[in-house]
Amino acid sequence: MNLGELEKKVLKYFWRVHVSDAKQVHEFFEKRRGGSLNTIQSTLDRLFKKKLLIRNKVGHAYQYSAATNRKEFIGLLIKDVTYDFTSGDGESLLAAFVSLSAELNEEHLDKLEKLIQDYRSNCLSDKDE
Repeated sequence: MNLGELEKKVLKYFWRVHVSDAKQVHEFFEKRRGGSLNTIQSTLDRLFKKKLLIRNKVGHAYQYSAATNRKEFIGLLIKDVTYDFTSGDGESLLAAFVSLSAELNEEHLDKLEKLIQDYRSNCLSDKDE
């Protein structure tokens, strides 16, 4: 997925603020980087069309929010990139994660191990229901 710099910044904004209309987003970015309301509206529309933002009409304006949280989005990016190069091959994907994890310290590896254990526990409990 290809995102421009402003699209990335707007997405990060919505992970912090959660819900805003175009004018609120424009006010936030106008102070930091300038730019027109029209540019912000175009950016919001592009992110909506990429299914990265959700919008609901409230009065005469759209209220936008992120379609996924930050962690889910990063997972989608990883999946998108790895499937391009592995064709869905599970072994290649696991090898890539092992290679990446070589750069992690003990604390991060412990957290990763706990996340995997939690995920397994949740999957097993979901199957029991």
